[in-house]
Amino acid sequence: MENLLEKMVKEKKSEELARLDATGIVDSLFSELLDRERDILSRRFGLKGDKGETLEKIGGLHKLTRERVRQIEAASIKKIKKLEKLETSIATLKEVVNSLLAEHGGLIRRDYLLDILTVVCLELNDEANAGQPEYEVNRQVYRNHFNFLISKLMNDELELVDDAGHFNPSFKKKDQAVDHLEELAADLLQKVEGLKKTMTTEELLALLKDLAAYNKHQERLNQADSSDITTVFKSKVFPDKAELINSNKVLYSLLQAVKNLEQNKYGEWGIANWGEVKPKTVNDKIYLILKHAGEPLHFTEIAKKINDMKFDKKTANAATVHNELILDGRYVLVNRGTYGLKEWQK
Repeated sequence: MENLLEKMVKEKKSEELARLDATGIVDSLFSELLDRERDILSRRFGLKGDKGETLEKIGGLHKLTRERVRQIEAASIKKIKKLEKLETSIATLKEVVNSLLAEHGGLIRRDYLLDILTVVCLELNDEANAGQPEYEVNRQVYRNHFNFLISKLMNDELELVDDAGHFNPSFKKKDQAVDHLEELAADLLQKVEGLKKTMTTEELLALLKDLAAYNKHQERLNQADSSDITTVFKSKVFPDKAELINSNKVLYSLLQAVKNLEQNKYGEWGIANWGEVKPKTVNDKIYLILKHAGEPLHFTEIAKKINDMKFDKKTANAATVHNELILDGRYVLVNRGTYGLKEWQK
């Protein structure tokens, strides 16, 4: 059976997509607030695209104590929750979020859910293309608006699972148990840590399906009615093949949710603190560049590729790269200034 989001994705009718427009919904609800209440909520939840501001900073701007700002924030949200138009305003969002939760196994990482909703609003509504400079600014604005609506106005039905356990901050329905997902997450992390190597998404999904916890809970993990929202996953926001994500919604969503399991710039999965996942040193970056080049490179080319990949905000200096190549036994000189991986000689 076709759900609402699938229908929106297929038909791309602007009037239907407008009902999911987070900025429009918030603007309508905020019109019932006083100027100071609007400003405090906007600043606290980054609704102008910035990061949320602290109670102390907002208090300084409004000449209020931190506690008074907190009280106004809570009272303003309470006022919105009492509005007669609230239910109709967020009805479409509520239906879409609930269907996404059902199709993704009952638990979705907060960032992943916000990405899905934002792509629907921005790209499918032709407001911005992922390749345009202003896209990231618009995306952050929409993400923050969706986060406010879901976390503050739908929190009677949804629960934010924080990062204290097996998961990154994720949403689930309050009455839904996710113990089987916790067991699967623990089993998966232990297996990945033991293998000590990064994997492609296809390899990780295959590994997951071979786990004892997966076989134990397979019936709960399989979804009989899975919608086709491949168009959403074709956005550059998502690093994997759209068809692969769409056909493995529950398991792919679980990979996104598992704490300390992350993808590197090449889309490979591993433990978050591994050098191949989050390269911190120049040496880590050199290794990744050579590994994925699959052939020896001149040290100046390696430095250029490191900077092109933008692993972080640091700029790699060619001389520093050369020194690392000379000093580390993992690399071998194959020609003048050109280095390869020693492991290639095995």
